[in-house]
Amino acid sequence: MRYSLPYNLIDSLENVKGFDKTSFEAIHESEERITSIRINPAKIDDASVLGYQTNEIPWCKQGYYLNERPFFTFNPLIHAGAFYVQEASSMFLWHILENIGINSSAKVLDLCAAPGGKSTLLSSYYKNGVLVCNEVIQSRAAILVENIVKWGNDNTIVTNNDPRQFADCKELFDVIVLDAPCSGSGMFRKDNGAIAEWSAESVVHCSLRQQRILLDILPCLKKNGIVIYSTCSYSREEDEDNADYIVYNFPSLHTIQIPIKEEWGIVETVSEKHNAYGYRFFPDKVKGEGFYVAVFKNTDDFGSSFDYTIKADKKAEVTKSELEVINNFISLPIDYQYIKNREYILGLPPENINFIKLILGKLYIKRVGIELGIIKGKDFIPSHHLAMSNLIKDYTTFISVDEEMALNFQRKNEITISASKGWNLVKHKNISLGWIKGLPNRNNNYYPSEWRILKSALPIN
Repeated sequence: MRYSLPYNLIDSLENVKGFDKTSFEAIHESEERITSIRINPAKIDDASVLGYQTNEIPWCKQGYYLNERPFFTFNPLIHAGAFYVQEASSMFLWHILENIGINSSAKVLDLCAAPGGKSTLLSSYYKNGVLVCNEVIQSRAAILVENIVKWGNDNTIVTNNDPRQFADCKELFDVIVLDAPCSGSGMFRKDNGAIAEWSAESVVHCSLRQQRILLDILPCLKKNGIVIYSTCSYSREEDEDNADYIVYNFPSLHTIQIPIKEEWGIVETVSEKHNAYGYRFFPDKVKGEGFYVAVFKNTDDFGSSFDYTIKADKKAEVTKSELEVINNFISLPIDYQYIKNREYILGLPPENINFIKLILGKLYIKRVGIELGIIKGKDFIPSHHLAMSNLIKDYTTFISVDEEMALNFQRKNEITISASKGWNLVKHKNISLGWIKGLPNRNNNYYPSEWRILKSALPIN
């Protein structure tokens, strides 16, 4: 069943800059659908290795439009974190980051992060910093962890907290990204069924919820820090009105104008009460879905700073003998840091270790650094997280496989291939897929059972 656009939504947009009722309704009736991806610059240099016909997205240098939507499940490289399927309008975040003057070693919070599109983008941009990506819903947090692990960077922490639980993190972050939960009207083209769930009441409910989240989280922003507020809603109550709410309730936050090119089709708006700049993406004007974003700089402190006392945890320390086992298996950066989480050894870049120790005990952490593996006696059992990481590129014992065998491996089937004794890294197009262990009479497939591909063939149209 195909739903019609809500009349009260259309009426509410009549005076919004850039809204054209005729073309807006026409694009929502069109069968045209946009598919876009963003590549992982730590794993591939450009999109050509993926085998798709592509066109560049102008506001994100790692973003590409595809000429048609493939069945992504049967591309082994998506499961290896070589690229991410992300809506093109939301990739405007990359252009914003290039224009706000925050260096690559920043401390960044992505508050409502699942499933991970903006988090993986932030992880790539702030490659020398540390990113906390948070998701309040536990089931969605698990999806976020999976996507972060596949992306492979060691600068990312996944947390599972309500925004109010960040109360002890005052003035801790250089950048806060709040892609706020919203009424979702910007996604009507992608999900026609969402139209039936939309209501004017939900817009009011969402705008109030967004304001509560803003009050909870904005005190976590440092002086001279940046907050990026966005929604996938067209409604002014969730967009420009909340930009006004930010300026009114936080006088130290000042609107930032982001340069855009006319040919991009992005509409710059100014809020009614406090003249805050915002950027609207209408699908009849841009090659993308509905989106709104506004950017603010904090020019003062909030008068209550973070407790920078580090509490040592002896149970988290890695022993000298354990380090020897790790170093016998893989060569990691000489200044790399290690902590223990139950039986797993975690690897962390040295510039992030103190930050991580600071938030331990203050937030519920689901993933931090790179899970290297488990030590049993003198044996090291490598984690799939290590195979996905960008630390493993120089591992010398590997097997290159074609697409068919790569998919067979990711279905967790037995791999009948000549393997060296012990741990072998399986690679496709020089990108790591996971581990097999070579034994005298067989190979054991260590691809995670919970991530295995369940489909055996393309669906029949």
